[in-house]
This record gives sequence, C-alpha cells and structure tokens, in this order.
Amino acid sequence: MKYQLKILTLICVGFLLSACAGQKISQYANEKPTLDLSEYFSGTIDAYGIFTDRSGVVKKRFTVLIQANWTVVDGKKTGVLDESFEYSDGSKQKRIWRLTEVSPGKYVGKADDVVGEALGESSGNALNWAYTLALPVDDTIYNVQFDDWMYLVNSKVMLNKAKMSKFGIELGEVTLSFYKR
Repeated sequence: MKYQLKILTLICVGFLLSACAGQKISQYANEKPTLDLSEYFSGTIDAYGIFTDRSGVVKKRFTVLIQANWTVVDGKKTGVLDESFEYSDGSKQKRIWRLTEVSPGKYVGKADDVVGEALGESSGNALNWAYTLALPVDDTIYNVQFDDWMYLVNSKVMLNKAKMSKFGIELGEVTLSFYKR
C-alpha cells in the first residue's frame, strides 16, 4: 500500500511540474527579426499546413490564402485577415479575423468561429495566441482550446505551431508555414 501511495504521489508531482513547464513569450524578446504583426500580415500571404492527431498521424493537409490589411482607428491598429482554407479532402472554409492592437505587442482577435476573444502577445520574433475555436467535426461542433505560437523567420516566412486541447487533454497539433508574397 505504501509503495502504491509513493507511486501515485510521484505521478501527481510529475503532472504538477509539467504544468509549470513551457515556453513564455518573454523568452523571445531578443530574437530577430522583430515581428510587427501589422507589417507581416498585410497584403497577400500563402500558408501550407497539416493537422496531426495526438499520436502524430497526419489527418488533414490544407492551404490558406490570406488577404490582410490594417488601418488605424481611434489611435489603435486594427487589422482584417480574410482567410480562405482548402483542405486535402476538397472541403473549403472561410475565417475572417478582426484584430486590434490594444497596447504595444498585445492583441485581441475575433472571428465568427472563435468563442469570445483570442488574446495575443508578441515579443521579439514570436507571437502567442490563446483562444477557443468552435470546431465542426462531422455533425457536431466542439469548443477546443488553441495555444498558438508563431515565429518570424525572415521578412517573407513565418512558422506556426498550435496545440489543440479539450479539458486539458491534447487532441493534436496544427503546423503551418506562411509565405508573404
């Protein structure tokens, strides 16, 4: 019995320690090139991506055509990212993000399939978004959480890795490469 209690305690401590681990946006403060969201996401951007399940199996491949522009409204930068998705199974999807820079490096985003608001923060070459997406699967809509990390590689290329979870359980990952025309 004592042995089982020790094992259970070690497992719980392991979970607690892993919950504290993870990257922080401040880690990227000195990384170059510096990401200016309104500069990168302006004009036409092509993206290529995959969705993998939690075991790493590719479940979907897709492309995205993004038309983006920014304006200044009431002294704040506001952007519209019009995204057209085309999936490997032939299905198509549209998402229009409306982004607002609420303070330097801090963003709020909205889209029709985003539950509430997406919260974003940039530092150095990185951007982290956290949001809940209403994801249609077959005939059901699931609200899933995204922990979305973007890294500017150069003026044309950005890489994106997003973990998708529900109730804290990882469901899979989305990996994207963006190319600015």
